[in-house]
Amino acid sequence: MSGVIIPIQGTQSNSGKTPSVEPLMNLVQSDMERVNHLVLSKCGSQVEMIPEVARHLIDSGGKRLRPMLTLAAAQMCGYRGDHHVTLAASVEFMHTATLLHDDVVDESDLRRGKLAARMLWGNQASVLVGDFLLGQAFRMMVESGSMKALECLSHASTVIAEGEVLQLGTAKNLETTQDEYIEVVRAKTAALFAAAAEVGPILAGSNRSMLSAFRSYGNNLGLAFQLIDDALDYGGKAATLGKNVGDDFREGKVTLPVLLCYRRGGEKEREFWREAIEQGENDDTRLEEAMRLMHEKDALADTLERARQYCDLAKDALATIEDSPQKEALLEVLDYSLLRAH
Repeated sequence: MSGVIIPIQGTQSNSGKTPSVEPLMNLVQSDMERVNHLVLSKCGSQVEMIPEVARHLIDSGGKRLRPMLTLAAAQMCGYRGDHHVTLAASVEFMHTATLLHDDVVDESDLRRGKLAARMLWGNQASVLVGDFLLGQAFRMMVESGSMKALECLSHASTVIAEGEVLQLGTAKNLETTQDEYIEVVRAKTAALFAAAAEVGPILAGSNRSMLSAFRSYGNNLGLAFQLIDDALDYGGKAATLGKNVGDDFREGKVTLPVLLCYRRGGEKEREFWREAIEQGENDDTRLEEAMRLMHEKDALADTLERARQYCDLAKDALATIEDSPQKEALLEVLDYSLLRAH
């Protein structure tokens, strides 16, 4: 079951080629091999279930965009040591831990197209292995020897947790404002993107303006990334999402497209959303109706336009930084993110 995402402008790269993450992957390939090796080694434990649960998610794919941001940003700023690899692995562990925790909180069945860990090992194991990975992430931060990097990533960890709790307050609440929802996304998703982009320059000893530029890039990329995911839930494909289309709807999640559609509808349509989101009346027939309303009220198109605006802010953040293959690749990631919505 899928809808039709409305195309948005500005998804061609400057060269006219289809945007891709491959240039970024190629630039950091050797460092990512080291990151992957470190990630797998740090999953080890004498407690047999820990590596089983951790590797189930880590081996299930994902482009590992966040650690690649760390590596590319470190390269751009001229870092010559090895600790960018350590911190990139820390970022990946933080991300994996939040996924394990999220699936429990959201009661999700699928993650990256496979059964979520909680479906195989249970909620308790998923939460506790997530805690183990967070502990390993902080150990690697300490190994980097950079208090500023530790401060950056630990702050992000706190903000992410705050975002999770903040989301509980907006759960099934259709009176949530757009600003309140964006604050949840900023904390829950964008904070790790921002920290991942900033820690490389921190290691390189970059000045404050450089740190701000990379932090802004990551923050705005993270905001755009989540809004695109929100739209795809009502008009994408399971292969793109790594989960079932309509999962957000079935779980009663309040996302930006839902908020836009709810406010733009008449009383009968708002009652539909109250029944679906607040009362859990969200079968496949109602999902089809939700998708129809999304298009009728331009909720998907406007969500994607908001994502494009965040991508533009991310591009502006890097505008004054010297051109390089890494910068070009990071800019192409923005166009690629928008292309996911087609």
